[in-house]
Amino acid sequence: MKILIVIPALGPIYGGPTKSVIELAQALGKKGINVDIVATTANGSNSLDVPTLIWIDEKYYRIQYFPYWNFLDYKITLSLTSWLFQHVADYHLVHTNAIFSYPVLPAHWACQIHRIPYIMTPHGMLEPWALAYKAGKKRFYFNLLEKPALQRASTIQMLASTEAKRIEPLNLKAPLVVVPNGIHAQDFAILPNVEQFYQQFPHSRNKTLILFLGRIDPKKGLDLLASAFAKVYAQFPQTHLIIAGPDNIGFSKTVENYFAEVGCLDAVTFTGMLTGSLKYAALASASLYVAPSYSEGFSISVLEGMAAKLPCVITTGCNFPEAANAQAALVVDIDADKIANALIDCLAHPEQAKAMGDRAHQFIFEKYTWEKIASQMQQVYTNILNNK
Repeated sequence: MKILIVIPALGPIYGGPTKSVIELAQALGKKGINVDIVATTANGSNSLDVPTLIWIDEKYYRIQYFPYWNFLDYKITLSLTSWLFQHVADYHLVHTNAIFSYPVLPAHWACQIHRIPYIMTPHGMLEPWALAYKAGKKRFYFNLLEKPALQRASTIQMLASTEAKRIEPLNLKAPLVVVPNGIHAQDFAILPNVEQFYQQFPHSRNKTLILFLGRIDPKKGLDLLASAFAKVYAQFPQTHLIIAGPDNIGFSKTVENYFAEVGCLDAVTFTGMLTGSLKYAALASASLYVAPSYSEGFSISVLEGMAAKLPCVITTGCNFPEAANAQAALVVDIDADKIANALIDCLAHPEQAKAMGDRAHQFIFEKYTWEKIASQMQQVYTNILNNK
């Protein structure tokens, strides 16, 4: 089985989609599936410093990067367009990731011309909140370009059952399949020493840390978190909020103002994007994890927080009702007061919170490892090819 994965960009600044595509490719490659990835060199306002127009061999897959022109963030790339029309026929199936970004469009067109089946993964971009954000620009683009491609897809991958439910009003003809994101179990076998995090961010030492791990973006609900944390901080002044994530749209100053307006900016540390052992040290040093999102596809960072045994407070926008059903996280409405009350409850009842964290760890390891996810995706690919 030879699979081509297409994604507009793999820069680390794009967070979850980048991580999920690379880790899925790695897990599929371990299973003996031939996987190639193509992407532009985009990384926010910069470009990745990588070779272009040649294959780069990774351990379980290959990747090729293409130059691009950034026009209203659509990442126009003539070289990738030409390559796709020449080479999609070399593959049994094409798997595209994201919408509202140019590079996936020629992949769909080339597949249609060469009669190659393709599966699309929107990564939460068809969620009602996502479609409503900058709706004027998206509506025309979606109806003219994206919806026809979605209608002709062999399958559309949803990352969560609730995501599948929420796109029903779009009346898409293509069959939906739910396959979530995952984590690597070995990354959480032994977390690094917390001292690494404290040395890097000394203001966090001797505090009860609440961790937000994600992009600095309007959909992440940081305005809600500011109001919620102000209430938490008033009752538990030893708490300190860590906001760890990249900002590729210049939104950080707005977020800082959210916390300044409610009077708790001094109890917040913005770390920027954390990677490698420093990210795992942050997870090890935290007492709570919070995801106040308005909208998600399916957050890898939520899985990481749960895998690290942290008591997690997440919103319904995170598309993870299964965590609530398993009593592995507190899933609350998208509301500042509800988020605050859940965090306060965890801080007021630490033994119950710890027990929930332990359940979360077991729950994630049983159902959401990349090995299990790759097996599910392999079956999806096989079904598509058998029905070709």
